[in-house]
Amino acid sequence: MRTNHWAKALLLTLLLPFTARADEGMWLPLFVKRLNQADMQKKGLKLTAEEIYDVNNASLKDAVVQLGGFCTGEFVSSQGLLLTNHHCGYDAIQTHSTPQNNILQNGFFAATKAEEKTNPGLFVDILVRMEDVTGKMLEGLTATTPEQERMATIQKRQKEMADAAKENGQYVAYVRDMFGGNEYYLFVYQRFGDVRLVGAPPEAVGKFGGDTDNWMWPRHTGDFSMFRVYADKNNKPTAGPSADNVPYVPKKHLPVSLQGISEGDFAMVFGFPGRTQRFLPAAGLQMTLDQSNPARIKLRDTRLKLWKEDMDVNPTLRLQYASKYANIANYWKYFIGQNEGMNRLKTVDAKKAEEAALAQWISQDPARQQQYGEALTSINQAYAGLREYNLSANYVNEAAFGTEIITLASRMMPLYMTLKSTPTDKAALGKATADLQEPVAEYFKDYSASTDKKVFAALMSLYMKDVPAAQLPDVFQTVQKQYGNSMQKYADYVFANSFLTSEAKVKAFLAAPTLAKLEADPGFKTFNSVYLNYTQNILPKMQALQSGLTRANRLYVAALREKNSQKVYSPDANSTIRLSYGTVRPYKGRDAVRYDYKTTAQGILEKEDASNPEFVVPQKELELLKMKDYGRFADKDGNLPVAFITDNDITGGNSGSPVINGRGELIGLAFDGNWEAMTGDLAYDPELKRCINADIRYVLWCIEKLGNAKHIVDEMTIVNNGPNPGVGAATASVSNGLGDVEKMKVKTDDGQKTKVKKKKGKETTAAGM
Repeated sequence: MRTNHWAKALLLTLLLPFTARADEGMWLPLFVKRLNQADMQKKGLKLTAEEIYDVNNASLKDAVVQLGGFCTGEFVSSQGLLLTNHHCGYDAIQTHSTPQNNILQNGFFAATKAEEKTNPGLFVDILVRMEDVTGKMLEGLTATTPEQERMATIQKRQKEMADAAKENGQYVAYVRDMFGGNEYYLFVYQRFGDVRLVGAPPEAVGKFGGDTDNWMWPRHTGDFSMFRVYADKNNKPTAGPSADNVPYVPKKHLPVSLQGISEGDFAMVFGFPGRTQRFLPAAGLQMTLDQSNPARIKLRDTRLKLWKEDMDVNPTLRLQYASKYANIANYWKYFIGQNEGMNRLKTVDAKKAEEAALAQWISQDPARQQQYGEALTSINQAYAGLREYNLSANYVNEAAFGTEIITLASRMMPLYMTLKSTPTDKAALGKATADLQEPVAEYFKDYSASTDKKVFAALMSLYMKDVPAAQLPDVFQTVQKQYGNSMQKYADYVFANSFLTSEAKVKAFLAAPTLAKLEADPGFKTFNSVYLNYTQNILPKMQALQSGLTRANRLYVAALREKNSQKVYSPDANSTIRLSYGTVRPYKGRDAVRYDYKTTAQGILEKEDASNPEFVVPQKELELLKMKDYGRFADKDGNLPVAFITDNDITGGNSGSPVINGRGELIGLAFDGNWEAMTGDLAYDPELKRCINADIRYVLWCIEKLGNAKHIVDEMTIVNNGPNPGVGAATASVSNGLGDVEKMKVKTDDGQKTKVKKKKGKETTAAGM
């Protein structure tokens, strides 16, 4: 009788609609109603699914944009005013900075729209709709379809479907695969190409804490910048800036809440997370741990140290290289943290255990054996092969292309191919040279040949030393035979004789390009040697292995989802729009170390160190904070809130994402993740994973009080609708009574100090995610 009741209960459970948990997931907003709404409501959501995502009516999706293809932003006014992170706007801020008008250092807020600064090439994408097109993409394809035929068919269908959705250039569209190619979705966007810089705090505010605090909690960074999206007079997008354009009127903008946050409050993050690999098998994790990441760390560390040497003694060069340095430093530290986390959490062992359980499940059924039996074996064989060439691939990316002269030489490839064609197509030649004019000018604006020569000598020397000799490009034979195996001597020769080190010489070449001159240039010859070796000797072997791996991964993911059919998986991030949801929540970092869920301006004063560039506080901010001139932005205890953490699932690309309360109001900006959860892109740990957010009240204070730009705040819809909906305080302890900095005076098991006052910035942009 008891067994019968149990069986009935199980049957009822199987018939219930699946719902997802907030602990893990970057969810497609298309499925909020079916997969997430019930759980979100339990945690405090007061909005309907249609208020989050609706194709026909204004919804939250219309207030969130992808910025430049690398960050997220959100509309906060009816005049196209956009908030994002400081590190997302870093390149634009640096571009508009000069030694005479250094807005990167001093900050900037436009007093009028006429003062807003144009940024050619910068764009925002606003989602129009998304659609599940799996059936259309996979129609007629079976388990026996040869992999090359399958890939060709899918690529053809992806292009045809995207082209049709563009409606003759009216939209941007693409089809993305999910779950290893088991599902496909169409995304259609409007692209606005006139995005103007409105304001940003001083770098000492927007990047307060620098490399030392990067990926760390507690945090006291005012990581925000502001832009405005412009459109034509009919509110339609334009390809670039135009004097005739007017501020865009978005379908939806977010109200900004002054209420503040409490532990347990509902929090939703909407944005464009870049890439996760949570279905990466154990062999892939192992290769990342002991081959890819160590190479990246070593080569980036070398480059950063050499850049910093010159930046520290040359203020002009510091400004030129600020964005590049921050960009590279961001993921240099991330790779360090990821490896430490993988070792600490035994990520590879956990994945091996999961694979062993999957293999056992497959072996228990002949049909499953036939369908999935080869997956894990094929995966392990493919990675065994990839390991032979993976180091070479990493050194091409991080060593060869870590030098700027090689990167510029690579930009010459379209011109090179045009010059090689016979007879020469004059129209194509004219286009190839014209296409290089703007990139070349932009490149040399922030370039130092003497600095690049140091980096070239160091990185190419490591390339020659660390990569198997059989996989090296022939340029290294030249170094050995003609330059006594001295990369420094070869670097001296290249930089003394290549026209690629001088803007004037490059422009002279572009005015009258010849194949002979380009092929004879030592900078281009070095690039071409690396390029040909990679494309002829390394890449084909990796692609052959990858082809088999693609099919095996697809089967592996399908098997996992079938085995764990009661679990609702979210697809890996791939720069498409997602939402994650959770609560404001503290965490335990390790034994005897607990972190509160919020920080205040008191922590800025505790960290302030005029002798350390990373912890300098601007004089005006120092004065305002010491006077406790917080205005209407103080919390209920009279403190100025600065940052807070939530358990939202985020990754790179989420930078600038709005953190939204249960009523759909903006409470913060996501800008970073915590050190203890650097494995989050590979494996999720709900107890450790935290999203670090700038409190919107600190952002507003920086604009109104510090920046004297109350007119910008007045443009927003400011609300104070009472306590945020949520689940109440969590069970974790939130405070041990210490000050913000005192709580940080601990050392991790691996020796990584989290105390701040002594030391050292940030990929895809400049800081944070």
